[in-house]
Amino acid sequence: MTVASTGKKAETAEDIEDDDALINVEAISAQTNSILALRMGTTTRAVMDKQVPAIARHLNQLLREDLGADDDGEVRQLRRKGTRLVDLTNRPTAETPSFGTYLYLRDAALLTRRLLWVYSERNGLDAP
Repeated sequence: MTVASTGKKAETAEDIEDDDALINVEAISAQTNSILALRMGTTTRAVMDKQVPAIARHLNQLLREDLGADDDGEVRQLRRKGTRLVDLTNRPTAETPSFGTYLYLRDAALLTRRLLWVYSERNGLDAP
């Protein structure tokens, strides 16, 4: 993953325009399962770096959905955490230690999974 460590543009959920993207519950579930199955001692940095853009994209998709944040303080808190995670200035860079990238992936996957559950509940879908 090549990302400059200085001069990075801040990116939020609203900055990514992909209106045709539908929430694919199965794909997001598979992605989060894959990330949460990674083990620090047996996973390479290259494998982790490939996961970062995908989980950020899935998290962004969920952050753009109406998940009821206006009426639910817990959802508001999840959105704030998610917005911080997808911001380019908070994503791992080439200079980030491997353990930092690993922790980022786990945090993003767990948060994505929680937002996916909220999305599924609000839309009457089976729990992921």
